Amino acid sequence: MPCENNKTEVTEFFLLGFQGSQDVRYLLFCLFFVVYCGTICGNLLIITLVSTNKILQTPMYFFISQLSTCDILLTISIVPNLLCILLNNGGMVTFMGCIFQLYFFGTSDVFECLLLMVMSYDRYVAICNPLRYSTIMTSRICAILIVICWVSAFSINIISIIATAKLNYCGPNVIDHLFCDLLPLLELACSDTFIIYLEMYLIGVFTIFTPTAIIVASYTYIVRAVLRIPSSTGRQKVFSTCSSHLIVVSIFYGTLFSVYIVPTKRQTITMSKILSLLYTVLTPLVNPIIYSLRNKDIKKAIKGITAKCMMR
Repeated sequence: MPCENNKTEVTEFFLLGFQGSQDVRYLLFCLFFVVYCGTICGNLLIITLVSTNKILQTPMYFFISQLSTCDILLTISIVPNLLCILLNNGGMVTFMGCIFQLYFFGTSDVFECLLLMVMSYDRYVAICNPLRYSTIMTSRICAILIVICWVSAFSINIISIIATAKLNYCGPNVIDHLFCDLLPLLELACSDTFIIYLEMYLIGVFTIFTPTAIIVASYTYIVRAVLRIPSSTGRQKVFSTCSSHLIVVSIFYGTLFSVYIVPTKRQTITMSKILSLLYTVLTPLVNPIIYSLRNKDIKKAIKGITAKCMMR
C-alpha cells in the first residue's frame, strides 16, 4: 500500500544476519571479532609504516596507505553492527542509521574501485615509462588523484542515497542481510524504484566498468612490456611488483561482480551473504597481509620497528 503524503512510515529496520543456533552465532561472533581486530591493527600498521618510514614514502606505498584507510572505513561501518546482530540473533537499526551505513559502505566501495584504477595506472607508468616515472607521478599529482577519488566517492554516492532515502517504506521492515545494502533495501520500498536502478546503472558505468576497463588496459601494456624483457629473472622481478595489486583486484572485483553485476538465479540468500562477507570483512583483512607478506620494503620496515621496540 502506498504511503500518504510521501511520508516514511517505517522508522527502523530489522536485520536478520545469520539465523542459526546460539553456538554457531557465538562462534561466528568470535571469528568476526578476531578478524575485526586484525583488520584494524593490520591497516593501522600499514598507515603508520608508510607515514613514518622514508623508504616507503613513494607513490605506490602512498596509494597502499590510502587503501588501508578505505578498508578501515569499510570495516568500521559494517563489522561492529554485524557483531551486535550475531549476539542478539538479529538487530534493529533506525531508518537514518541504515541510510548512513549504506552511504559509508557505498563510499568506501566507490573509492576502492577508483583507487585500484589509479594504482594500476601507477604500475603502468613505473613499468612502461620508468624514465619518466618520477616526473609523472609527483607527490602533487598523487595527492590530486587521491583527492579526486575521495571527493568522487563521497559526492557520487550521495545521488543514489538521497533518492533511496526519499522512497516510501510502508510495508515489511525486515532485511534478510548482514547490513543495510542497497538491493535488499530497495525490495522493501513501496514506491517506484526505476529511477534508483537507472542511477545505479549510470554510477556503475563510471565507478565499476570504466575502472575495470582502465585496469585491464594498463595490465595489457604491462604484460607486453614484461614480455619484451630478455631475461626470465628480469621478467619475474618486474612482474612481482604487480602481483600483490593483481591479487587484491581479483578478490575485490571478483566478489563485487558476483554479487551486484552477474548474480546467478540459483544464488541463494545465504550465498549472497557469504559473498558479501568476502569484500566487506575478509578483503580489508587480506589486503594488508598481501602487501606486507609479498613486499620486501614493508617487511624490512616491520623488522626495523620490531627491533627498535625490543631494544627499548
